[in-house]
Amino acid sequence: MVSKPASSSPRLGQAERRGSRRCKITQVLRARPSNPAVDHFEDVRGTLSVSRHGIYFHTDLPNYELGMRLFVTLPYSTDPTAVNRDYLAEVARVEPLITGNFGIGLKLLMEIGIAPPSTAAQTPARR
Repeated sequence: MVSKPASSSPRLGQAERRGSRRCKITQVLRARPSNPAVDHFEDVRGTLSVSRHGIYFHTDLPNYELGMRLFVTLPYSTDPTAVNRDYLAEVARVEPLITGNFGIGLKLLMEIGIAPPSTAAQTPARR
């Protein structure tokens, strides 16, 4: 029997918790807080991996906290003919990276629907 090298596991001693396979693809997403009591920010980033129930990306914004609820548009485009989908998501992981950025893992809770055409072309893309 051939064993896997330790470096191929997500973390030593931890079982894989993902319920579905992830795809290492880049799609543009837009994230913003769903709670009006939280200081508003808007983060437009490329994903590093996507699964049916989650998203992982890097950001330089320190605004994310574990358990925070977000509205996420994925895929996101300012093209008026694009089909953007909105989701309610929860921050499941915040990893400080050696670059000073953060690795953010989101759990998709539910699809809200197709987003209306974006007006982001007239507004700042971030913060």
